[in-house]
Amino acid sequence: MKKILFLFLFIGCLATANARISLPSVFSDNMVLQQNADAAFWGEAEAGAKVVISPSWTSEKTVAAAGPDGRWFARVETAEAGGPYEIAIKSGKDRIVLENVLLGEVWICSGQSNMEMTMKGFGGQPVKDAAYYICGARPEIPIRSCNLRRVKSLKEENDCPAVWYVHDSEGVSEASAAAYFFALRLYETLRIPIGIINASWGGTPIEAWMDTDLLQDEFAEDFDLGFYERGEFPKNYPYKAPGVLYNGMLHSLIPFTAKGFIWYQGCQNRDRYEQYKRLQPAFVRMLREQWGNEDMPFYFTQIAPYSYGHPESPIGGYMMWAQAQTLEMIPHSGMAATHDSGELDCIHPSAKKNVGDRLAFLALVNDYGIGGFDPNPPIYESVEYTGSKAVVKFRTDGMGLSPINKILTGFEIAGEDQVFHPATAVIVANDRSKIEVSSLEVTAPKAVRYGMKNWSEAVLFNCYGIPASPFRTDDWN
Repeated sequence: MKKILFLFLFIGCLATANARISLPSVFSDNMVLQQNADAAFWGEAEAGAKVVISPSWTSEKTVAAAGPDGRWFARVETAEAGGPYEIAIKSGKDRIVLENVLLGEVWICSGQSNMEMTMKGFGGQPVKDAAYYICGARPEIPIRSCNLRRVKSLKEENDCPAVWYVHDSEGVSEASAAAYFFALRLYETLRIPIGIINASWGGTPIEAWMDTDLLQDEFAEDFDLGFYERGEFPKNYPYKAPGVLYNGMLHSLIPFTAKGFIWYQGCQNRDRYEQYKRLQPAFVRMLREQWGNEDMPFYFTQIAPYSYGHPESPIGGYMMWAQAQTLEMIPHSGMAATHDSGELDCIHPSAKKNVGDRLAFLALVNDYGIGGFDPNPPIYESVEYTGSKAVVKFRTDGMGLSPINKILTGFEIAGEDQVFHPATAVIVANDRSKIEVSSLEVTAPKAVRYGMKNWSEAVLFNCYGIPASPFRTDDWN
């Protein structure tokens, strides 16, 4: 009996001594960790095993214990931006060493194809000046990008295959173009390491990125989740199904410590623009709850003008306005306006630097203390009707709207008959937060629209080149 007991004890000690450890793919060589934070670490080991984390920026060690299911979690205190460092994770005789790790600012990037689009572009659809940035890439520039593989799942996955790239020509080529330009602008201003983690999939609606509990609790009447009970994906476009990309991709990142979240999505939901005003705020609330940070910045990109086969249809404009309206519903959010950056015949516009820069402007002003300019697009605030003119007020800074002393086209105005006619506008001389809109066809205006088409051109900006958001003052069909 004593021999049997001794044998069990020996086997138990041997299992602990040889405890196998593993990390999610997002923890790997070349990664960036959020500076000055209690950075989340997690993985798997033998049940009950001790896991010791030893980063080279400090002599302090962090110890965690694997639970009965083998999962362990720890918080590791990071230092000021810098590196490169090594991080050793040990359990028993098993040891993992992460090399070439930087400390800096980390942002999670997600959405559909315009976020997924890499610097090398898509076939026949280039990113403007991509060759310049790819050829000029140098590994010593501390920008790192991480791409998650496309994975859809009916259950919450704890790992999604991912690769971290250094800032060489291959790494820049494979980086999300919008996210890369965002990171580049941050780096050029802050001069510290920047990490971007990209979880994107083209052609996907926002509900695919939301967890099933939220969808069941708040959107049960909007979406059919019965395929989960059946244990099989819907036959048509399974990657667009509610929750499947949250399960397969986004869930694997929770709660990787990051400064904030940037988002470029909306084209796939444009026909449901009113619903989107409920979906996007709920999505952001989910992110903040699951990352445990109620103030986590969320900056999103407004969809750009594109014909969608019917340039005069108002649906694209309605969606742009719906996105702008969510700003009032989401604290600590911002919108990168792209009314001047679309392409009539290409849904993936090449001007990704506009997107990345404008997202970065929002972060630099709101989160990093940079001042001196307004990064926000002018947003419609109110309208008054005076005789044959509509006076439209915008939310903008003290510098007001531009360009002054110019007749602006692209507006529409309607009377009680709800028939819209082309109109012109001028910026009010003594209050540059306002414009006067009029048309000879409408003597008593009741509604004003700007950019309410799939394809329209920007004519109104703030004083820093940020285009005003398309808007409408009516709620007519």
